[in-house]
Amino acid sequence: MAMKYVPEPFRIKMVETIKMTTREEREAKIKDAKYNLFNLKGEDVYIDLLTDSGTNAMSQEQWAGVMRGDEAYAGAKSYYKLVDAGRDIFGYQYIQPVHQGRAAEKVLFPAFLHKGQYAISNMFFDTTRAHVELAGARAVDCVVEEAKDPSRRCKFKGNMDVKKLKELIQEFGAENVGLVVMTITNNSAGGQPVSLENMRQVSEICRQYKIPLDIDAARYAENAYFIKRDEAGCENMSIKEIVRKTFSYADMFTMSAKKDTIVNMGGLIGVKDPEKNAELVSNIKANCISYEGFITYGGLAGRDLEALAIGLYEGLDENYLRYRIGQVEYLASRLDDAGIAYQSPAGGHGVFVDAAAMFPQIPYYEFPGQVLGIELYKEAGIRACDIGSYMLGNDPDTGEQLRSDFEFTRLAIPRRVYTQAHIDVMAEALIAIKERAHEIKHGYRITWEPPILRHFQAHLEPIEE
Repeated sequence: MAMKYVPEPFRIKMVETIKMTTREEREAKIKDAKYNLFNLKGEDVYIDLLTDSGTNAMSQEQWAGVMRGDEAYAGAKSYYKLVDAGRDIFGYQYIQPVHQGRAAEKVLFPAFLHKGQYAISNMFFDTTRAHVELAGARAVDCVVEEAKDPSRRCKFKGNMDVKKLKELIQEFGAENVGLVVMTITNNSAGGQPVSLENMRQVSEICRQYKIPLDIDAARYAENAYFIKRDEAGCENMSIKEIVRKTFSYADMFTMSAKKDTIVNMGGLIGVKDPEKNAELVSNIKANCISYEGFITYGGLAGRDLEALAIGLYEGLDENYLRYRIGQVEYLASRLDDAGIAYQSPAGGHGVFVDAAAMFPQIPYYEFPGQVLGIELYKEAGIRACDIGSYMLGNDPDTGEQLRSDFEFTRLAIPRRVYTQAHIDVMAEALIAIKERAHEIKHGYRITWEPPILRHFQAHLEPIEE
């Protein structure tokens, strides 16, 4: 029986009309989009779960902040407000705004990574992996084995496998590991959280081998909520205290602020000890000026800086986080009732449906995660995203199709956007697809793809009998 829906801790003050389409219209539109969900027009999507990045609904306080934004090119007061918020929440003294998460990676990673080196993570997401490779290095995933079994219910499936981490460092040589990255929550593993204890253990290993530790901090607040709820000894800590403790174990962070900071654009870089890391901070400033803009705006308008400073605090609110995680868990509970497999337990920002379990007849190289995403759009106008072999792409050295540990279709829930009725539409669409899943015999082939981050642009066609 589906769990009780967690009521919203807010009132709706403004609405946006969304278009309803017929199945025939949707079948034509996805064909015109070359069967790539990123190529669809947003106006042709009824429920958009492609990503939770930048698709959030801002609060009245954030919109008021937009009007107060200081648009000075250098030294805007909105910049200083953001820096103060970042120092207060994360305990890092150097805070650099950028326009989004991949910009943070582009600015920071070349300081640590070059050809012949490795970066190790609990799991890299697509853009982070791409920026490791663009710097010339190779990205290596090191998630705990429990995460690789979607049906296995256990806490903190996003953790780093610390035993394997040590083995990899010894195999590659510590001098060849330029960076360790902890992704919180672990997006590619299904939005699964990382425990405070796991952060401490990884930090100790990094210190032992003198390897810098970076937090990919896009969903830092959701991760802190899981720690408070599920990790022994943390139940009486505030969300802010947990965030501070988590970040105390790392040397720096990169953040897409388009997630837990509940804004539509923005990103951050943080460095814990700028005096000790003066050369690094100098490199960050130089790269920011070259790629993003002057250091006090980092590719953002003053109004974005203002909304971001406010959103950093709003994302820490425990009532909001209870609702936020509750929405995802409500959808997951409906799938439990229907016998639909997903990465369980539900993660922080969405439900990652196990498309390989839905379509066991479709091999990884025909992209079952993409198949389910396309079927969801045809069924109900829902746009989701493949998190599987299609997104993983080709081996950068051999050009061969890589096989992902997972074949997920991610239903990423935007923050403060959809209601219980929308969540029910999602569940009912998946149930309808499950009932006819055996009729779908083949997946898709790629007819054109770019060399990097192909899933954003690739063209596909259905494989016929």
